[in-house]
Amino acid sequence: MESKKCTAYNPETDSQPRQDTEAFARLSAILDTLRTECPWDRRQTMKSLRYLTIEEVHELSEAIVAGKADEIKKELGDLAMHVLFYCKLAEEAGLFSTADVYNTICEKLIARHPFIYHKDQYHGESWEQLKMRERDHRNVLDGVPDSLPSLVKAVRMQEKVAGMSGEWKAESGEWKEEMNEEEFGDYLFGLVDWARRHGINADDALCGANLRFKKQHENNKPA
Repeated sequence: MESKKCTAYNPETDSQPRQDTEAFARLSAILDTLRTECPWDRRQTMKSLRYLTIEEVHELSEAIVAGKADEIKKELGDLAMHVLFYCKLAEEAGLFSTADVYNTICEKLIARHPFIYHKDQYHGESWEQLKMRERDHRNVLDGVPDSLPSLVKAVRMQEKVAGMSGEWKAESGEWKEEMNEEEFGDYLFGLVDWARRHGINADDALCGANLRFKKQHENNKPA
């Protein structure tokens, strides 16, 4: 079944905000019921949900790469449930409320876009400069999680450094027929930078290559 096409929101005629609010309230009520009546849901903690959330993020990523709208919709629903589940757990523990979570991201978005919301306070800072000032980071790379996959991490680190210092080029060695692990790593890092400077996301590019390779060999079976 095809998903309904979305059109631009018109506050004068559209009922979408009401429908969104009702759907959110419905999910919230269902989670409350599950949390009290379902043995599995009652056992869950933030820690026990963590690896399941990672799985959901990867499933969403695959749906986006495949370009399947219905799958994207389903995976976004799964992820939205996880986010609200964490909020419920936090509320039960007295840590913070669901409203706190959404108000926090609202304030962050406003702070990150002073050229829209606080034009008198904007002096041409880049996105990364605004983030560093907000978080009081000493290093532009402080916000890059160590647990990111290596290729994604390389992409994000280069983007952040370029966002702080303008155009930046990685120092990398040239291709050689014989290289040790460190030399090959530097070469790969340089390729990621070359891709970035030419408007290519290296992780997206490799993901596409993986899919093409898989399709080419999907009929390969043991003899």
